Amino acid sequence: MIYFLIGLIVIILDQVTKWMIATKLMIGEEISVIGNFFLITSHRNRGAAFGILQEQRWFFVVITIVVVSAIIWYMLHIRKSASWVILTGLGLILGGAIGNFWDRALHGEVVDFLMFNFGSYTFPIFNVADSAICVGVVLVLLDSLFMTKKESEHHVQSEEQQ
Repeated sequence: MIYFLIGLIVIILDQVTKWMIATKLMIGEEISVIGNFFLITSHRNRGAAFGILQEQRWFFVVITIVVVSAIIWYMLHIRKSASWVILTGLGLILGGAIGNFWDRALHGEVVDFLMFNFGSYTFPIFNVADSAICVGVVLVLLDSLFMTKKESEHHVQSEEQQ
């Protein structure tokens, strides 16, 4: 299925970029891409998004196994009836979850390297897997909103025909 291939591409891209950062930059080293706005930096995260739940490695490993299993089961269950939007979103989430899982399981931490500054505010540093998860969640939400709207319109049309 192409949606599992999307997940695999995310995993490969995530792991290659993390390897490049981990082997080419010292922790804390920064490379300016767009002035002080966008920088590539070498950072390690032992927690979840935005650095929450630090040092909870096994919690994340167990939760990720459950989530990944549920996503795979759900994708297989809905593959023939679901839209490409939700399946693409789930593929992105799957790839991102496995990419970060791999790091946590093997190293106890995740390599983050994409850093954005908005004036004096620095957005939490993230990686390709995090990006794929966020885009995937947005696609799943958009699909849910549009499917709810379509179902509502269909329900109204059915009532009008009666």
